[in-house]
Amino acid sequence: MAKVEIYSTPVCPYCVRAKALLDKKGVKYEDVNVMGNREKRKEMEQRSGGHTVPQIFIDGEPIGGCDDLYELDFDGELDQLLGLS
Repeated sequence: MAKVEIYSTPVCPYCVRAKALLDKKGVKYEDVNVMGNREKRKEMEQRSGGHTVPQIFIDGEPIGGCDDLYELDFDGELDQLLGLS
């Protein structure tokens, strides 16, 4: 199974939605809380080029945010990236 990382905050509805999809698929992920953590937020921005949460990585590759995750799922590509198919 793929390594999944999600940079998030506990108050972000898009973060909750992205994690819900991963949970539904039974995918384990590392949740990196960037709320109030400047070092982790800077790390997220450097790795992803994005400034908003969530920022999601699959096997170290940035895939974007919540909408991008759902689009991959809709297109049938997410399960393959996650190693589920």
